[in-house]
Amino acid sequence: MRRAPFGATRVPFLPAASIFQEVCSMYQALYRKWRPKVFSDVIGQEHITETLKKQVAEGRTSHAYLFTGTRGTGKTTCAKILAKAVNCEHPVNGDPCCQCPSCLGLESGSFLDVLELDAASNNGVDQVRALRDEAIYAPANVKKRVYIVDEVHMLSIGAFNALLKTLEEPPAYVIFILATTEAHKIPITILSRCQRYDFKRISIDTISARLSELMVAEDISADERALRYVAKAADGSMRDALSLLDQCLAFYMGQELKYENVLEVLGAVDTEVFSDFFRGIVAGDAIGLIHKLEKIIIDGRDLSQFVSDFTWYLRNLMLLQSQTDASDVLEMSEENMKLLKEDAKLTDLNGVMRYIRIFSELSGQLKNSSQKRVMVEVALIKMTQPAMEKGLNDALMDRIAVLERRMETGLEAAARAMAAGGFAAGAGALTGDNGGMTADAAIGGTQAGMGAKPKPARSEDITEVIRNWRSICNGLSMALKPILEHYTTKANGGGNKLQLIYEDATYYSMVSRQEAIDTIKQAIAAKTGLDMEIEVIHAESGTDVSQEYDTLEDICRMNIVEEDF
Repeated sequence: MRRAPFGATRVPFLPAASIFQEVCSMYQALYRKWRPKVFSDVIGQEHITETLKKQVAEGRTSHAYLFTGTRGTGKTTCAKILAKAVNCEHPVNGDPCCQCPSCLGLESGSFLDVLELDAASNNGVDQVRALRDEAIYAPANVKKRVYIVDEVHMLSIGAFNALLKTLEEPPAYVIFILATTEAHKIPITILSRCQRYDFKRISIDTISARLSELMVAEDISADERALRYVAKAADGSMRDALSLLDQCLAFYMGQELKYENVLEVLGAVDTEVFSDFFRGIVAGDAIGLIHKLEKIIIDGRDLSQFVSDFTWYLRNLMLLQSQTDASDVLEMSEENMKLLKEDAKLTDLNGVMRYIRIFSELSGQLKNSSQKRVMVEVALIKMTQPAMEKGLNDALMDRIAVLERRMETGLEAAARAMAAGGFAAGAGALTGDNGGMTADAAIGGTQAGMGAKPKPARSEDITEVIRNWRSICNGLSMALKPILEHYTTKANGGGNKLQLIYEDATYYSMVSRQEAIDTIKQAIAAKTGLDMEIEVIHAESGTDVSQEYDTLEDICRMNIVEEDF
């Protein structure tokens, strides 16, 4: 034996296989460590596990089973438990005892009478023929020889045909368990010879409760919200939930697993961010949304995950708007529910459905796109601008809703400003143009540039004012312009006064204030150089003012050409 160098520590020689086993035994993934060993440990599939337990307890097992369902729901696990149960020497109510030599041998893999085959890599006719030829031999150590064929839909047509005869009349000691996620790809001749069991997706509550149990068993502190988000991200798969949880625990080893930690590891976004995005969409703030998206990208969030989660948030909004009480369907905390109800009041159901359609289309496009950010930005701008979509009913309804919201907001803002005694301030708030000049400032600047004092108006000058009326209105704020485009007269007993007649009491109260009258007079002076007296008249309710006065539209029909300045 070689002598160790001086000063070196002698270590016992270990074969490579032993070293590998020692390294692998140091840590085992959660989904492998906590894989169920009996039917009672399988969660969320009681409709299947109870049936299989009764079949084993009564000795009425079939020769062929087909387990189908989405990934990570327990198909292969139930197949292995069933293989142990039918060979167990002391079954307990259909469950394997996990203590007899048969159970221990099958768990350790020392018994070769239970074979698990991957049809994805062994899908040829030669492999299936070899399996068929081997099936004629009796098991060596147990009562039943069990073949578990995973992803069986990957078999070729020739392989299915080679399996068909054996599957139809197998030896009494052989059981076939076929597992697949795509049962529609299996020939009907195979399906008709199997007992089919459909594994359903596991609910969020069930997965979350199971994760909590495992955290207690592992002596790890974890936030309930964090575990619930992991359960939601798993999309009904218990194995995916354990893998995601393993990933989060590895990143924050030795620390309490919090909700914010899970969001950071999984690249997800908090609910409050979705609410902020939704409010920006309703407000039409495209630039603000681009900045918000920039922050999400800088924080390292995955855009595909963001689109998927935001679509889910919009789905919750849709359910809340379509049902008076959707709390049973929506799985969220009270504070998130309160925030969701506030967002639901900002738009109607048609608008939310349009948003869902845009983001659903975007989700499919992102899979093969190299410019994900640009596509998300385009979708956000499209959501803020319904006019970009032509010929779509929901887009048209959303455009109408946007216009209605702007009108309502404008009237309310103007009314509040007038009630506070500040007409010009209300006009500026309504237009939302913080950087533009007010009407008074614009008019004052015009007069200063002209350097002329307005001359008193005469009764015949009213025609000159009417000729330029629309141009005069264009110089005013959006709060005042639509209100002034109402009834007016040439003279009609008013002398040299311009009469403005309103039947609506709100319009009358807004225009009859001295601040509004002064603003109109300044606009007239800036356009025509006339100091025009203005009289605001409130017509009695129900009066047809078009019969007593000339409307602005009537006057404009008198071949008066509007001047543009």
